[in-house]
Amino acid sequence: MSGLHRTRPRRDGLYRWPVRAASLLAALGVWQLVTAADLRVWVRFDRFPGPVDVVREFGRQVEHGQYWQDVTQSLVRILTGFALAAVLGVALGVATGRSRWVGDVLQPLFEVARPIPAIALVPVAILLFPANEQGIVFITFAAAFFPVLVSTRHAVKALPVVWEDAVRTLGGGRWRVLARVVLPGVLPGVFGGLSIGMGVAWICVISAEMISGDFGVGYRTWQAYTIVDYPGVLVGMATIGLLGWLTSASVELAGRRLTRWLPREGER
Repeated sequence: MSGLHRTRPRRDGLYRWPVRAASLLAALGVWQLVTAADLRVWVRFDRFPGPVDVVREFGRQVEHGQYWQDVTQSLVRILTGFALAAVLGVALGVATGRSRWVGDVLQPLFEVARPIPAIALVPVAILLFPANEQGIVFITFAAAFFPVLVSTRHAVKALPVVWEDAVRTLGGGRWRVLARVVLPGVLPGVFGGLSIGMGVAWICVISAEMISGDFGVGYRTWQAYTIVDYPGVLVGMATIGLLGWLTSASVELAGRRLTRWLPREGER
């Protein structure tokens, strides 16, 4: 019976991929049809580039080093800001969730700053940092920091008290409780916040590149718009979507690997 439970999710996963591929191909087919027919019903597709135009432009761009330089620059910015947000968000989330004193000191500051959109910090970043690169990383950090912080703090608050009591009954101190109960127990919540933070960080890094960047996918997409290169705009959008999907999938994969001890659907 246990072997049946282990193989069934794998088979279900194999059957789902053709459905997903068919969904994507169907969307591309509809896109090609409406652009080829120059359809104008509430929205105008007569000047909208079709998939063939976008693929042709994508093939032209990948042959030049500028495209890969922009991709690398955006990835460096997103990963640097996201890594800083992950470390500080988890650390401060655990601290504010575990310590009433730390919560009283820092929580009001976080709650005042949290509703401010990260992209609204562009003027602040320009004033604070001497280079655009540092400012864009700061905006990326601010975008990802609060989802990680809030998710971690809520996960700490949701931990059953009996887990900590059990470790203390066996002679464990504060650090053992932190290492054996708190950190493993909050991992599902932490990775939920990391997944959300990655998506928000991409939105903000692209916006920051459009406003004050010199390189990057967002900057290049905006440049394509200013010269009325609509296939180039859609290539930039597709690149952003692909990079966002790959980085978010990497976070989710890491979360599944680090929380393998949790029961999964079909294993109960």
